[in-house]
Amino acid sequence: QVHMGESGGGLVQAGGSLRLSCAASGRTFSTYTMGWFRQAPGKEREFVAAINWSGASTYYVDSVKGRFTISRDNAKDTVYLQMNSLKPEDTAVYYCAANRRPYFSGRQYDPYEYDYWGQGTQVTVSS
Repeated sequence: QVHMGESGGGLVQAGGSLRLSCAASGRTFSTYTMGWFRQAPGKEREFVAAINWSGASTYYVDSVKGRFTISRDNAKDTVYLQMNSLKPEDTAVYYCAANRRPYFSGRQYDPYEYDYWGQGTQVTVSS
């Protein structure tokens, strides 16, 4: 079992930056693929980014490429999402998720591939 908690959300103006953190418990964190998803009001949960167990492979949805960076520190059992050049359309609750596979399956964008989820943190970008 893995328990995760997100932090770092808040209110920011368009063009600003935030860094989200997701701290996980459990000795097997370093073997998991980790992902970030987001859900805006009235919309389905959307994939944002994923990182494999070592951090050597990352994957992003097109809308955040060049603006967001996913990273991880296995010594701290933490995954990060650095978000730059934020836009109002980035407003959502952001969730981190853990997939017990260490390597990308080819469907790392699919929320059903993930086994554990955090509670979410609100990100609001004002125009």
